[in-house]
Amino acid sequence: MRKVAICAPATPLKRKYAEAVSQLAADEFPDIELTFHEQCFVEEGHFAGRDEVRLAALLECANDPAFDAVWFAKGGYGSNRIAADFIGRAQKAAGEKTYVGYSDLGFVLGALYRAGIGKPVHAPMPVDMKREGGDAAIRRTLAWMCGDDGGLEPRLSEKPVAAFNLYTLAMMAGTQFMPNLEGHELLIEEVGEYEYAIDRLLFHLAENLPALAGIRLGEVTAVPENDRPFGANPEEIVRYWCERYGIEYLGRAAIGHTAANRIVPFGLEG
Repeated sequence: MRKVAICAPATPLKRKYAEAVSQLAADEFPDIELTFHEQCFVEEGHFAGRDEVRLAALLECANDPAFDAVWFAKGGYGSNRIAADFIGRAQKAAGEKTYVGYSDLGFVLGALYRAGIGKPVHAPMPVDMKREGGDAAIRRTLAWMCGDDGGLEPRLSEKPVAAFNLYTLAMMAGTQFMPNLEGHELLIEEVGEYEYAIDRLLFHLAENLPALAGIRLGEVTAVPENDRPFGANPEEIVRYWCERYGIEYLGRAAIGHTAANRIVPFGLEG
């Protein structure tokens, strides 16, 4: 039996989605036992509880040797506020776990990867149950936890890899959480940002990242309409900055804020 703890280091999860995920797991994945921490449902302003509440839940899940993995319930914003204290207080049991999530949880995944703690994995989260076709995304993660690699990003190569939301990665660059991505294939995705903002974020990353093996672009969704056309779509923007900084553009990737989001274990785990 693989035991998975679920907590919310950023924003709260609606209980109905937790119940739906638990039911799906019970019906179809009897070898997995999910435990939703009650902190997932705490609401205090924007966050799933105050910083100290979210930190305590994350540490409780990570440091408990009874659990094999920590699955992040939902992104949003807020995991950066507790990431440093989490890394500083992670115990031996935390280093033996898999950590699963994406979006804002890139702060925690990146910090774990930099510190060499556990196995960070970009993958769908319980909140994805709310999406159209979200049950398929949940099945993808649960099946992977059971040893089925069918949900991996299909273009993974023999080079180390990492996957991040573009905005999250740009905010992480230059901080204590930023892992060394030299020689990595970097997969990026974005949601809800203007094209000019995507351009600005890529400039910042191109200036701050070490020599990459290349960049793959995932899905870019819900792009707002600006008061004037930017003149380049997201893929053209990525190609522009790759060419300008001598980074190989590797094509597209099947990651993003949709039910089609694929699984990317960091490093060579894929």
